[in-house]
Amino acid sequence: MDLGSGLDDHRTRILTGASPAEAPRQYGGAPETKGGPMSQRKSAAEVFDDLGERYEEVFGRVPGQLAALDWLTGRLPAGARVLDVGSGTGRPTAETLVRAGCAVTGIDVSAAMVELARARVPQARFEQADVRTYTPEPAGFDAVCSFFPLLVMDQPEVAEALDRMASWLAPGGYFVMATVPGDIRGLDIEWMGHEVTVSSLSTADHLARLADLGLEVLHHHTAHFQPADDRAVPEEHLFCYARRSAGS
Repeated sequence: MDLGSGLDDHRTRILTGASPAEAPRQYGGAPETKGGPMSQRKSAAEVFDDLGERYEEVFGRVPGQLAALDWLTGRLPAGARVLDVGSGTGRPTAETLVRAGCAVTGIDVSAAMVELARARVPQARFEQADVRTYTPEPAGFDAVCSFFPLLVMDQPEVAEALDRMASWLAPGGYFVMATVPGDIRGLDIEWMGHEVTVSSLSTADHLARLADLGLEVLHHHTAHFQPADDRAVPEEHLFCYARRSAGS
């Protein structure tokens, strides 16, 4: 996952595991101009409707995500209100949080994912909703989880989504997120057999934005992950653990 033209070899290898010369062959080439083939690609909802439970088979055991959930559940009291953004099939995030005694709400743009999540984790509440337009209850959440839901949108929308999720935290609330980092905008790639357009922010930009939003970044790290799919290349994942101060 990285931009074709205009990016250096280091950035391309981080996101795709390939050199710039290889990236077009593996991931569909340089970004298309607005109004070209990129605009005709499937939406995130359509892609994840098609993937269904296959997504859980490939990405359901990401070590960094499981570690982040262990970290979070060790700090939340029973009954803590937690929002899972991009909840997918409900596993592992919502399921882990429910077992820890949390009151979990999950949102996902995919109707198929919401249906699977409701069947897998009936103790949680799931809604078909987009983080860009979702309106939560005014009380806020004790924690918000965001594991990889922001990639299939435009770069300004990624930044706005971070702003929105931070605003939903109650004082003292935790924000735990993961993404594929990089200064990427409008990159057309092939992923899990689907042509999608992805964007992201660099690690430095993620950290700076969270700080600007009034969150203290307690920990962050990057890790390499090999998806359980023969077509997939290793991915670099950024994990951030942050908290809103109790007085804000």
